Amino acid sequence: MPDLLTEIRDQLAALQEQKLLRKRRIVDGPQGPLLDAEGRQYLAFCSNDYLGLANHPALRAAAQAGLDQYGVGASASALISGHTSVVEELELALAAFTGMPRALHFSTGYMANMGAIPALVGPGDVVFSDRLNHACLIDGARLSGAQFRVYPHADVARLEQLLAKSEHPRKLVVTDAVFSMDGDIAPLPELLALCEKYDAWLLVDDAHGFGVLGPQGRGSLAHFGLQSQRILYMGTLGKAAGVAGAFIAGDALLIEWLLQRARTYVFTTASPPMLASALLAAVRLMQEEDWRQQHLRVLIARLRSGLASLPWPLLPSETPVQALIVEDNQLALDLMAGLREQGIWVPAIRPPTVPKGTARLRISLSAAHSIEQVDQLINALHALAENHADADSRRIARSTVE
Repeated sequence: MPDLLTEIRDQLAALQEQKLLRKRRIVDGPQGPLLDAEGRQYLAFCSNDYLGLANHPALRAAAQAGLDQYGVGASASALISGHTSVVEELELALAAFTGMPRALHFSTGYMANMGAIPALVGPGDVVFSDRLNHACLIDGARLSGAQFRVYPHADVARLEQLLAKSEHPRKLVVTDAVFSMDGDIAPLPELLALCEKYDAWLLVDDAHGFGVLGPQGRGSLAHFGLQSQRILYMGTLGKAAGVAGAFIAGDALLIEWLLQRARTYVFTTASPPMLASALLAAVRLMQEEDWRQQHLRVLIARLRSGLASLPWPLLPSETPVQALIVEDNQLALDLMAGLREQGIWVPAIRPPTVPKGTARLRISLSAAHSIEQVDQLINALHALAENHADADSRRIARSTVE
């Protein structure tokens, strides 16, 4: 066997030994509260379909109409012949919905951040990044060639110290708005105030806030009532919006610059226009039917109250992302397996996705869930906690006898 394959085999074995090897599970049928996977139906708390729109009839009908009008693929980059009229309409709708002057559509959120950051800063500049930021912000910053400075999670005081010392010509602060593995919200008003004070730009990744926070789900900036020419706002469209893609919104000149210089926009085939048709339907639903966000708040409160007495803590979160911290990798896997035996799917999240010693169950709520389904999860976790406590008692008893 070639040396490289031998090394990879050994590295995979090491991941298995550390309980860090990941496996895909094959899902059949549409996304929803009930998922068919590998021959069994599960009550699912594992997706980011926060508003339950991924299988909504209005989105399906819009996608079919878009398919009939535009066909399957765009067949060219947006700067050649791939920018269809429906994508133009979507960009205008997203800009209006988020209260921004202009928006630019990307194929994915990862591509949006990987393209935007190197277009804004480069060698000689500096990027300040929250320690818990998503990988696409980190990778985009590294790709830019700018100096990369990490500040402790949500530590505004430390960020100010770093900004005050910086003499770089361009300074960019990048942050998740809702942190995807913890569910907490970044201190955006304080971050913007620092950017105003120290002449920096602020890139807000609202992947898990768009569609959920703010009036009608207009996002984290609307949640705080923030507006500024210094802000670039990135929202993804494959989570609460239920489809795929992403967009960056902001000052019209900044968006024009990204259109000209974001390599992940310029040098890729545009996404299928039928997806934009479905996304327009999703934006209309967000504007017209805000009961989904209200129902989410009810479910979040119900879950947090029901799990408050567990031996494992929930991290503070007012969003659909609820993280139950169990610390141990094997325990997280055991709890996930125990839930699956009861027909419930909640993913175990382990390093390197989260810091070492913070393995967890990541519970994702959707407006498509019912109160009864949330109660089913609560009861299942309490049963597993009791079994875990009984097993610990038996181990202690055996060790005492020995």
